[in-house]
Amino acid sequence: MTEERSAAATPIPSLSSASLRWRILRQSLLPRLKPDILSQEQTKQISRKPAGGFGLISNCLVEPKQEDYTGATVGPLLSTGKKDMLVEYTLPSCRAVTIMLQQRRENSVDLKDFEISKKQEIDNTGIVCLWPSEEVMTYFCILNGDMFRNKRVLELGSGYGLAGLSIAACTDATEVLITDGNPQVVDYIQNNITANAVSFGATKVTSLLLHWSQGKVCHLGQTFDFILAADCTFFEEFHLGLALTLKSLLRLSKTSRAIFFSPRRGKSLDLFLQVVRNLDLHVKVVENYNNRIWELQNEFMEQENSSWPNYDKEHCYPLLIIISLESEFLCLSLSS
Repeated sequence: MTEERSAAATPIPSLSSASLRWRILRQSLLPRLKPDILSQEQTKQISRKPAGGFGLISNCLVEPKQEDYTGATVGPLLSTGKKDMLVEYTLPSCRAVTIMLQQRRENSVDLKDFEISKKQEIDNTGIVCLWPSEEVMTYFCILNGDMFRNKRVLELGSGYGLAGLSIAACTDATEVLITDGNPQVVDYIQNNITANAVSFGATKVTSLLLHWSQGKVCHLGQTFDFILAADCTFFEEFHLGLALTLKSLLRLSKTSRAIFFSPRRGKSLDLFLQVVRNLDLHVKVVENYNNRIWELQNEFMEQENSSWPNYDKEHCYPLLIIISLESEFLCLSLSS
């Protein structure tokens, strides 16, 4: 019997969810260790990370040649190392736009990333992967692109910047400012802006390192019609800083609106919204905001769609949250 057959025939012992999550963390911190069959099979039992998210935006890996891993230019002004990959996204727009993003490869987070996060007092989720809420927000914004015509848009906690870049490429926004509190992430954003500049037309696109702990953001120098954020409400320790930043931005113009996409994730979203309401901001939560996204989540719930086997609505389905200084600006005219 071959070694492979022996391993496959060996019963896999049962481990607790906590033990399995420690295995995932160990593999992330020590990526040189080859994951064994036990780790590969059992981590699937607890991982809620889908292979393709909601599948709303088609994408493909643009694999550079081996010699390009030294940092040579790959594609339009992008360079890659062993930790990075290039992903081409085909946006669901009548303009048939594609954009290229430089991202981290899966399981490439290391101790240096955690050291930077600790020093900057931020989390490092923006550098881990493209999260489903960002995908959903991108799709939503493209589908409802008319609302951004001649508007200024600010994205908070943007990660690699897919939503902000897509708005710049697919709508007639006047300006898009893409921000994050992680300096590593902002470097990725700026690289991606430079690489895709030809797709933005007359829209001004910039990046900025923005810490929510700064509270007041008057130094930005202008108002924004829309403030966007995807999955930025999970960590309770950042709730007040994010809420204060949001209020400072909304106070610059009474007609400004914030559009957040976030799963409930236990009590985290409700706790954040309570902080927001305590600051006298108005909130509207919409569960079913797009027919296709709603149908997909129902398929995942009923296990009719096998691409997300451990789907959990409370953890994975992003609600649409609209926040404004005045209640009359809570309404959006949405495309179904």
